[in-house]
Amino acid sequence: MTGSGLSSAEVAQRVAEGKTNAFVQDTSRSVWSIVRTNVLTLFNGIILVCFLVLLAIGRWQDALFGFSAVANAVIGSVQEYRAKRALDRLAVLNAPHARVLRDGSETEIDIALVVVDDALVLRAGDQVAADGLVDASSGLQVDESMLTGESDAVEKVPGDRVLSGSVVVGGGGTAVVDRVGADSFANSLSAEAKRFSLVASELRSSINRVLKWVAWIIGPVALLVLNAQMMTQGGWVAAASSGGWRVAATATIASVVAMVPLGLVLMTSITFAVGAVKLARQQVLVQELPAVEGLARVDMICLDKTGTLTQGDIVFDEAHVLTEVAGWEGVLAWYGVQNDANATARSLASRFTDSSREAVLDRVPFSSARKWSAVTFDDGMWVLGGPEMVFPARSSAGDDHQHLATRATELAATGRRTLVLAHGSPTDDETVPADAVPVALLTFRENIRPDAAETLGYFAAQGVGVRIISGDNPQTVAAIAREVGLDAPRGFDARELPDGDDELLAVLNEYIVFGRVTPDQKRRIVVRLKAAGHTVAMTGDGVNDALAIKEADIGVAMNSGAAATKAVARLVLLDGRFSHLPSVVAEGRQVIANIERVSMLFLTKTAYATFLAITFGILLLPFPFLPRQLSVTDGLTIGIPAFFLALLPNAQRYVPGFLRRSTTFAIPAGVAVTLGIAAYARLAAGQNIAEAEIRTGSTLILTIIGLWILVVLSRPVTRFKGAVIGAMMVGLVLVYTVPIVRDFLQLVDLTLPTALLVLGASLVSIALIEIVRFAHRRIARRDAELAVSQRGAK
Repeated sequence: MTGSGLSSAEVAQRVAEGKTNAFVQDTSRSVWSIVRTNVLTLFNGIILVCFLVLLAIGRWQDALFGFSAVANAVIGSVQEYRAKRALDRLAVLNAPHARVLRDGSETEIDIALVVVDDALVLRAGDQVAADGLVDASSGLQVDESMLTGESDAVEKVPGDRVLSGSVVVGGGGTAVVDRVGADSFANSLSAEAKRFSLVASELRSSINRVLKWVAWIIGPVALLVLNAQMMTQGGWVAAASSGGWRVAATATIASVVAMVPLGLVLMTSITFAVGAVKLARQQVLVQELPAVEGLARVDMICLDKTGTLTQGDIVFDEAHVLTEVAGWEGVLAWYGVQNDANATARSLASRFTDSSREAVLDRVPFSSARKWSAVTFDDGMWVLGGPEMVFPARSSAGDDHQHLATRATELAATGRRTLVLAHGSPTDDETVPADAVPVALLTFRENIRPDAAETLGYFAAQGVGVRIISGDNPQTVAAIAREVGLDAPRGFDARELPDGDDELLAVLNEYIVFGRVTPDQKRRIVVRLKAAGHTVAMTGDGVNDALAIKEADIGVAMNSGAAATKAVARLVLLDGRFSHLPSVVAEGRQVIANIERVSMLFLTKTAYATFLAITFGILLLPFPFLPRQLSVTDGLTIGIPAFFLALLPNAQRYVPGFLRRSTTFAIPAGVAVTLGIAAYARLAAGQNIAEAEIRTGSTLILTIIGLWILVVLSRPVTRFKGAVIGAMMVGLVLVYTVPIVRDFLQLVDLTLPTALLVLGASLVSIALIEIVRFAHRRIARRDAELAVSQRGAK
């Protein structure tokens, strides 16, 4: 590498001129985005119009739902903003750094402090911090797939351009920065991915579909109800002249507001946000909120060995001399002290300390594809790499090579990593010398993570398949896999992977451990598993894992890993503890299971509100509720309990078909509620019962049935759930007994005929809901059995 970089004075001058890499881009959603999402919605617009109409006609008492909508928006915004702040703080701690040459020495700085004309020091695993021109290159290879879509690594020579956001996958070099901040390539991309985004998920897409359905029908239903209410006031002309239109408008607004599932979106946002914050406390950075949900759906997890099953701290074990060639210890000492040395090479420095080697004549940097590196001195070319990679076709060509292959296999079977140091005549085309001889077989040990066996045992118990895909010797990886409890008699050498997709899938189904896997093969394995119907998670820490992590449904990176790997991951384990993954899965399952339960509450309300509106509109009956009465029943039977139910622990396994299961309960339950209330209202009207008493009875029926639905969906009823339900029942009693509340809600005492009708309608509806729940449980059980059988068939 050439040049001494900028001086401190030159850096200060460029900072003063604003030529820095600082770029104001939220690591998460902006405050305005959060407020807009929670406030400026179609349904909030409908609620606002209804609210203003009631205020205009002097019925402010019936506009309580407006305050409820405001509370929903405020709570949702506050919760998401708190999640944003928590994740932003972690993201700042997790921000990447850059290495630059300044004042003649190498220093590490925040990427925002990089200035124009800085000399970036680039090594394998680095993510390029700013655009620049290569000044010096030693086999520099850059992966630009995340920017250009080109999957093959690009060799860079002096004068070539490197782009911010690209990843160094081999070799090293320096580049002089010429574009920073907003002018750099990565920041100028309009489709730049946000770290915190409420992207599509099964839950959100299903809920959005429901909202779209409601949006389409709410207008026609409102007109149908308005017409019926005007008819009950003597017709359109009479109602307009007598002022009865106010009563009709109030009833219509009651029916429309009841159809809007305002709290469902709120509960989903809150549950996602709370889940992300809870994981943040466990040092898990959620870079996309639906990843909390997504990992719960995973049925296949692909693991890199180093940094995942093992701690990544490579320790030199022993040198097994095969051929006496002078100077090999000095070569290993030289490898151990290089700036771009990886963990394996650095471990050599603990044993080999005499690095007084003559000047390097040439170098071949390590790459993930060839899995060896080389250096040329006056005494020849020294190659360091995997035994089967350095001598791929010669293992049976002679006694020495046969002995090497046999000995390497024996050592790998003990779980030790093996490398061979070979010596031969220099080559000009970055190939192993034809006359290369194995000089020493080197073994290394890795410490297995103490939590690896327990974590893999958890996944096995949960029916999640595991595939270990590593760049190391397959038998070494298989030995480590056996140590952590996996049934892996032997590993599969990825150099023998078939080209056909069907044949590849057959191999993936047969073997658990794969060694000598290239980065592109890792990606291909993930893609093929996804194509086979699996929901795939990929964990890793190296730059060679980045492409596979990017392709996986859920990418999980270790914080100790390469910046590029963390940038494309959905989750980052900030303390690098693999044992956090069960907590993430559990959190995702809690999110899915609880939102499914809560959604059935809200969708049942939407269903019965819609059916009631249509039924009373067709029968030309007065709508049996005031908006204020519905606001109270919604709060007692849905809003308040849903908040608690959405955050309860829940380890239920994920089963596809969330929306179908929710609607198969909500729609029949809505019909049951409608039948009970409509029958009651029709019979009560036939007995000339006063309208205020009919409304009181209808409110009581709806509250009783709503609480019963809450009980049904809370089963099994734990002590905490029982306390929540009990509190709601106490609230019901208070609503009907506290005079000031009764008067405000216009509730009156019921006569005996009305009380009997209320009792009969409630019992009939409850019986129908029990039948619906029985049938729904059978559907849910069938879905679960089908999911298990499909998982087993994959």
